[in-house]
Amino acid sequence: MIPLRSSERHYTAPTVTLILILINVVVFVYELSLSRFGLNHFIATYGIVPDRFHWSQLLTSMFIHGGFMHILGNMWFLWVFGRGIEDLVGHGRFLIFYLACGVVAGLIQMLVNYSSPVPTVGASGAIAGVMGGYLVKFPRARVVTLIIVIFFFTTVDMPAFILLLYWFAIQFFSGVGSIADSQNWQGGDVAYFAHIGGFLAGMGLILLMPAKQRYRSWN
Repeated sequence: MIPLRSSERHYTAPTVTLILILINVVVFVYELSLSRFGLNHFIATYGIVPDRFHWSQLLTSMFIHGGFMHILGNMWFLWVFGRGIEDLVGHGRFLIFYLACGVVAGLIQMLVNYSSPVPTVGASGAIAGVMGGYLVKFPRARVVTLIIVIFFFTTVDMPAFILLLYWFAIQFFSGVGSIADSQNWQGGDVAYFAHIGGFLAGMGLILLMPAKQRYRSWN
């Protein structure tokens, strides 16, 4: 299921959301300019590498992506859900919220997979936090969702809480299954525990973010 748009009204320009998308795109274009060796070195330096961890990687890793579908999916979800949270809490607090969720997500993924030499990259942990915040603040917002079943396409207008809880359930059971499927688990291509940690962090942190006045009481 792919969210297309939300019914939640926005009263301010999504400045920080757009800046975050732009930064991610610029970094990805830079990645494309690198040789294979240069790209591997870049990811190993700025991605989260558990067995040679540096605190700065918690921030730098969330602006690196592993391919076109990776960045397209992440930036689309950020656009759909980030605007509502930014509009609710304000630009500065939204940036703090986004980065904090990404840091928590990175820490959770690293702790679960603490001995791995494989880098973890991507904004999905931070965006999962935005989705968790959206679940808390806008559970009844209607989300037009594209549903794809093999070659069948349709759209469904559903409450945000159904879509978001469904997404979280997939991440949770996939994460648990990825451990159960291997006695010598070293992680997989998807950082499920970053998604889980980010989502739960977003649900908690959004309660600490006071909402700003979103609109005037007169026409």
